[in-house]
Amino acid sequence: MLYPELFKQLESVRWDMDKDIPWDSFDPAKLSDEQAQTIKMNAITEWSALPATEMFLRDNRNDSDFSAFMSIWFFEEQKHSLVLIEYLKRFRPDLVPTEQELHEVRFEFEPAPALETLMLHFCGEIRLNHWYRRASEWHTEPVIKHIYQTLSQDEARHGGAYLRYMKRAITKCGDEAKAAFAKIGVLMASARRTAQALHPTNLHVNKTLFPRDTIQSRLPDPEWLERWLDTQINFDAVWETKVVERILHNMSLLMDRSFQSVQELNRYRKEVTASLAAAGAGPAPSAA
Repeated sequence: MLYPELFKQLESVRWDMDKDIPWDSFDPAKLSDEQAQTIKMNAITEWSALPATEMFLRDNRNDSDFSAFMSIWFFEEQKHSLVLIEYLKRFRPDLVPTEQELHEVRFEFEPAPALETLMLHFCGEIRLNHWYRRASEWHTEPVIKHIYQTLSQDEARHGGAYLRYMKRAITKCGDEAKAAFAKIGVLMASARRTAQALHPTNLHVNKTLFPRDTIQSRLPDPEWLERWLDTQINFDAVWETKVVERILHNMSLLMDRSFQSVQELNRYRKEVTASLAAAGAGPAPSAA
């Protein structure tokens, strides 16, 4: 089991909201209304760890090890929302999300293949790590800069934990896991070719609720993410390239094969899918 070891590792570096956040360093002159509004949106978005955890537990009923790890991931992700809300309570109480605004992002995700969902969230952790690093640079107020840097480090550690479960899946499932991971890897590393940033919070997960079937669509300001990325934190091609490089690097480690581009990863995906088909297993099912 991976859970006991991961528990010890993550417990040893867990930060304390009272002791490790420099609340006394707050500088009101360096927090703009525009910046404060984005903190509210991120606080609500982070609350979506709740429905994501419900999805993980439902779709991994046969995996008690991974389900136990969710106790760590859920706790730390909800703390991300809590620390952003605490910041607003202290310094911009007019922008604290209401309970209803938080509850709006809790809705049922349709069942999807567990392996593809695992890879999707692994890539999401990589992307959030980079988004929050960039957010920390964009903000001018010292406390929120520190908070975003802290959150980015958590996301990196979560990505590392997911990677451990992905390695285990390849050992157990072989080409089936490789095909699922390569498929989602190609999707998530192709954000530069799409009209929107690809992240679990803005992917469609419940067709019966369309068009309000994504986390972002259920926020008070559904358009905020693209504006935050494009014109506020300026998550440009240089930063997007960093995300793609991390995905390709980790895919190279997982598959024991070098991928220098999304095209190379896609060719590998086709090879593994063809191998599965030839063996009679067929391609991995598509995610919802």
